[in-house]
Amino acid sequence: MQPAEIIVVGCRVFTEEAMKLSIKPSDLYYKYPKDILNREQPKFSGKPDPLPFNCEDLYEVIPMLEAVMTELGRDDERTLHIVEEIMIRKMPGFITIREEVFDFLVGTARDVLE
Repeated sequence: MQPAEIIVVGCRVFTEEAMKLSIKPSDLYYKYPKDILNREQPKFSGKPDPLPFNCEDLYEVIPMLEAVMTELGRDDERTLHIVEEIMIRKMPGFITIREEVFDFLVGTARDVLE
């Protein structure tokens, strides 16, 4: 078993596991339909992940946004809503694979937040 990575933020020290963010549907700016038939299918948990991403399924959106927010090291509502806006309004239609969606959201959010 590999030891957890230690992350120092200001005066606080976190393990990588402690940085995991939990997003509830009520935290989101937009309402998303639920694809109940595919609810039990594996969702995005990190790269690599060559499976298609359904941005119109709450059960897909939440794990993706949690991963993006964790990668950004952010846990604020403003950033979450910015990432949602990027996903809905700015993400090109040809980006359909989960790992590509993750890379696009992280990269674009970093540019916007700088």
